[in-house]
Amino acid sequence: MIALLVRDLRLAFRAGGGFGLGLAFFLLVAVLVPLGVGPEGGTLATIAPGILWVGALLACLLSLDRIFALDFEDGSLDLLATAPLPLEGAVAVKAAAHWLVTGLPLTLVSPVLGLLLFLPADGYFWLVVSLGLGTPALSIIGAFGAALTVGLKRGGLLLSLLVLPLYVPTLIFGAEVVKRGAMGMDPGTPLALLAAITAGSAALLPFAAAAAIRVNLR
Repeated sequence: MIALLVRDLRLAFRAGGGFGLGLAFFLLVAVLVPLGVGPEGGTLATIAPGILWVGALLACLLSLDRIFALDFEDGSLDLLATAPLPLEGAVAVKAAAHWLVTGLPLTLVSPVLGLLLFLPADGYFWLVVSLGLGTPALSIIGAFGAALTVGLKRGGLLLSLLVLPLYVPTLIFGAEVVKRGAMGMDPGTPLALLAAITAGSAALLPFAAAAAIRVNLR
């Protein structure tokens, strides 16, 4: 599993698997929103939690189609399906690699972008916590969507349509954590729900994704 994780990380960095692309998109969102909404700090502070979470969500979405597409094209996915490593484990490893390349960098850089949107000082900690807890769910759900569309030509648009509705609960609770934290309120309830979504996704979706891959490889 470690060898597969290292391989996917190397491919991601060598082939432009989303690291720089996701960060660039996240930065563009944080820069363009003030230009469109206006520089008024109060307005930006109000919408900052939602905007930062939407930016992170869309940045993660950019590279989802690459999770299994390259392996399908070169035949590696067939080898993974017949390897001693359970296919469910391979799916989990690939989702983890996607998170390390996209979700983790977005989480680490988010406080810097929060400055551009006048995020209140009390919200920075909760922004990092919510993204660190919620972005793994985005990668796991995305891996499930990628498994459903693997092998389809030009399946990127279909993948987006499948995955975006599944992202909505994570987006709602993640933004609510930041909003409540910035206002000095207790974010415990949305934080617990966000953790439950991530835990449930990690427990169930690798099995669903593996089943979808087996069907698509027949």
